[in-house]
Amino acid sequence: MRGFAFVTAALLGLLTAAASAQSLKPFKDELFAYPGILKSEDGGAYRVVDYKEARDIDARDEIPERRARGKYVSTGVRKVQKDLVLRTDAGNIRHFAVGTPANARFIAIYLHGQGGSRKQGVDDFTFGGNFNRIKNLMAGNGGLYLSPDFPDFGAKGAAQVSALIAHYAGQSPSAKIFVACGSMGGALCWRLADDKAVAGRLSGLLLLGSHWDETFLASAAFRRKVPVFFGHGSRDTVFPVDKQEAFFRSILTRTPGYPARFVRFETGTHGTPIRMSDWRDTLDWMLSRQP
Repeated sequence: MRGFAFVTAALLGLLTAAASAQSLKPFKDELFAYPGILKSEDGGAYRVVDYKEARDIDARDEIPERRARGKYVSTGVRKVQKDLVLRTDAGNIRHFAVGTPANARFIAIYLHGQGGSRKQGVDDFTFGGNFNRIKNLMAGNGGLYLSPDFPDFGAKGAAQVSALIAHYAGQSPSAKIFVACGSMGGALCWRLADDKAVAGRLSGLLLLGSHWDETFLASAAFRRKVPVFFGHGSRDTVFPVDKQEAFFRSILTRTPGYPARFVRFETGTHGTPIRMSDWRDTLDWMLSRQP
């Protein structure tokens, strides 16, 4: 019996080590954790998070919506940040790269919305310092963070993002790849989900204040059960929360147990998910639900 107990303990140790190897080391977790869960359904797949502008913008920012307070930001990560141009058949792709360019464990990519640029995704002080956090999470975990420019939210833009992913995935063939899309950037997330060159590499999609697309339900990523995260403000006037919630529900109805998660920021507006979504919590969940 003691031998059995030893083997059992050893197996549990190996499983724990494997799980730890597939999670991210913390970075300012106490500052970026959700301030309160008002409601949780579907085993935690659907959550309503408390959001208050006075606390989550005014008290968090030195200059509201423009400059987060210093404790939310660590700018030393700029030492491993580069502004680059990648030349591809799809065109020249200007992008920021932060962290490990080759043999990275993880690759996280942020695709901006209408009127944005590659600079948005590396701005350390806007959105409450949340972009600074993902930069530090990737750099501190042997990962790579990318924030590119692209010409549009259609076929050309998708082709350039696909080429960017192919390039860096080629340099880090074992990397887990996550694509986060803000607002209209979601159009690219949905296109990439059915891009055979990309879908097979994806470890997760994050839709931040973005929109729905029924074609996802027939995509290669959906068939692989690639984890999908939806962050949405309840007062989003650009993309109504009710429609995004309905799309989330349609995923669970189509495939019960599908790894989809919805976080509703109560009273939050269009940009709230970019500020408030917990990167580490989300990526660790995705790593635990790999296809």
